[in-house]
Amino acid sequence: MTRLTGLPPLVSAATRVLVLGSFPGVKSLQLKQYYAHPQNQFWPILQRLWPQAGWSTDGDYARRCACALAQGLGIWDVYASCEREGSLDSAIREAQLNDFPGLLRQCPLLTGIAHNGGESFRHARAVEQSLAHAGLAGRVQLHKLPSTSPANASWPFERKLSAWTAVMHEHGLLA
Repeated sequence: MTRLTGLPPLVSAATRVLVLGSFPGVKSLQLKQYYAHPQNQFWPILQRLWPQAGWSTDGDYARRCACALAQGLGIWDVYASCEREGSLDSAIREAQLNDFPGLLRQCPLLTGIAHNGGESFRHARAVEQSLAHAGLAGRVQLHKLPSTSPANASWPFERKLSAWTAVMHEHGLLA
């Protein structure tokens, strides 16, 4: 299998909630864009959470990223690299975790990490250890959110949106 490398973090000093996926799918790696699969509900959920943010109607990725960052939202993945055929999390092999202590130093306002799905959340303990190592234990809450992936068809859009709304509200990203 080929060793794949993930995408760089999308964060700023104003990031208050970091959304962690597991590892980008094939389409995302090809386009070098988070959540690039057209059936992934990540971007539509963000558009519903912050309709006033000025989202691009033509799918402009740079504009999407700017809108997410402006809301205090960061995006990254649990894995820096892995071996995988296809896009399914269940196919991930030989995964290497990202450098969370390094990232957390870039986000002094971080109060929440929202795991986008079960595979990401499977590594919540390692993320917690990174938080402790960075001196952030107890300051950053971890959350498990329903995956926005098209593979998570058992959760309808409105149910996913409700779960995502609750977490963003809890961290002051929604009024």
